[in-house]
Formats: sequence, C-alpha cells, structure tokens
Amino acid sequence: MKGRTIVLDHVNGLEAAAYLVDGLLDDLLVDDTDAPRPGAIYRAICDRPIKGQGGMMLRLPEGGTAFLRQGKGLSAGQALLVQVTGYSEDGKAVPVTDRVLFKSRYAIVTPGKPGLNISRQIVEEEVRDALRAVAHEVHDDTYGLILRSSCEGADPSEIAEDILAMQDMASAVMADATGITPEALTEGDGPHTIAWREWTGAADVVTDDGSFEHMGVLDQIDALDGAKVILGEGTMYVEPTRAMVAVDVNTGSDTSQGAALKANLAACRALPRALRLRGLGGQVSVDFVSMSKTHRKQVEQSLRASFRNDPIETSLVGWTPMGLFELQRKRERLPLAAILRSV
Repeated sequence: MKGRTIVLDHVNGLEAAAYLVDGLLDDLLVDDTDAPRPGAIYRAICDRPIKGQGGMMLRLPEGGTAFLRQGKGLSAGQALLVQVTGYSEDGKAVPVTDRVLFKSRYAIVTPGKPGLNISRQIVEEEVRDALRAVAHEVHDDTYGLILRSSCEGADPSEIAEDILAMQDMASAVMADATGITPEALTEGDGPHTIAWREWTGAADVVTDDGSFEHMGVLDQIDALDGAKVILGEGTMYVEPTRAMVAVDVNTGSDTSQGAALKANLAACRALPRALRLRGLGGQVSVDFVSMSKTHRKQVEQSLRASFRNDPIETSLVGWTPMGLFELQRKRERLPLAAILRSV
C-alpha cells in the first residue's frame, strides 16, 4: 500500500488514530480518558508557591493539581486560566501554561498576543498576500492570529470558518476566566480531531470500523510492546525505566570496519519514530555503538536532521563523559504500554 493514509478506529475500546506511510505505521495516537488531555483549558486556583523553583501549585477540579513553572506575581486563591501542556507522571501534578492557545487545522488564536502572523513555511508572496486578505476580513484584532502552513492550497472559505470558530471559542473561554472555584472549560482534542488537525499531508482517510485490523495496524501496535527495533544495519533496543528511557544500539553480526557508523546513523533515523510510536518522553540516554570521536559530529548532525520534522519538542543535550548521548523530550503523550495495560 503506497502513499500516506490516516486510519481512524479504536484500540481496546479507546479512540485511536494511525498515520501510515506506504503501509508502515509512522505515528499513533491513543486516547486516555483518565488523564487531562494536553490542550485542555481550565480555570485553576492558585494554591501555594514552590520555593526555589519560582513555580506555583494550582488546584484543578475534582481534587486535581497542576504545576505552573512561572508563578511570579501570583497569590494564593487567585483564579488563573491555564492550558495543559503534557501528561504527568504518576503522583505528579499536571504541567500547565498560562499562555493559552486555541488551535485548529488552519488557524491558531492567541489571546494577549495581538497581531497577524503567517507560517514561514509558506514562502510564495502571492499566497501570503491572499491569506492576509482572507484573515483581514474576519480577524478580530482583540486576539492574535497565526495562519498555519496547512493554509497553503486550502479553500479560503474553510480558512475563514476556522478563524471564526477559534475566535468564538476564545471569547467563550475568556468570559469564564474569573471565579472562585476551579473548572474545566475545554476538554482538549481526542485522537480523531488531532489527526484531522495535524496530519494534513495524507491523501486518504479511512474511518471504517475494524480498519485497524484490516490494514495491519493492530499487528504493528502489538510489535511495539517489545523493546527491539530492527534497523537493517543492526538493532536498537528502546526501554523505558522509572528515571529515563534507555536506548542501546548494536551492530549485530556485522563486523566490518564501517559497521559501527552505519548502525549508529540508522539508529539516528529510526529513533524519533520509535519514541513517537511508544509515547515516550522525558530524559533519553542513547548508548551508540563505540566509534571514533571524529564520527560523533556526523552522528549528532544525523540526529538533529531526524528530529527536525518530529512533532514532539525534543532538545538534543549532547555527549556525556562516558560517551552516551542525552536528549530531553517533552512528555506530550502517555506511554502506549501504560494506556493499553490500564484498559
């Protein structure tokens, strides 16, 4: 099966979306109704500052807690509009930001940051001028507006509808920003909505019940339960622990002179997908095959190129004295294994 395909179905009763490239699973979203979804917006109540960190603990509905990294100037009991930025580990507060965004397929509305911006990925000036014209007809200057790269080639009427919908949502949520009790104002988008919003490069969308089974998605999900990743030029093991994600790269049976570099470069290309599909984030430590220090720069360049197009924010920290390479990855998703085990 050639091309890019979005498949919308369910896994163990949970809403799920799969992105296939030539039949191979490239991205996977599985819902978890027990945890606040990233993107959900709350009216939270400030609880107590965290000394030494500059942050603030917040109260959420139903006894939930959240952590705001920048809590300067806030006081206990103050109501604050916040948005969930990722999933929390067991026993930890939900990470949130006070920079609330209203995001859809074509537009992002930014309260408190007025102005109109167009994605830099749209380079043709004629297209940019046409998008400015569409935006000026419907843009409420009360809010900032960002037109996403998916606007290129899209129907102007659909773009305008998207802008209006996000502005209306922003107005409704901002009107509920004050109060004395915490409240959930939006629940965040599920996998099917996120797939429509973010996976704009697919030619086909399959929504039939049982499509995961018919298109081989379930078999590929089952394969993610193991740590082993076949590279072609070797193997890679991706194993989450309590403290970090450990990645081990091996050449296998190849003992040729260039085997180490080939396996390491293959691991660089495969690592973003391996982490993305398993929903892994936090600290990642990679034990590459031993190689000369002259090859380290080449490996690092390959890593940067591979993560450049990954949708999840990842910082490449660098080499440790023991020769490991460390990354810090945003916990934007729950580990796939934990979701499926909880069902």
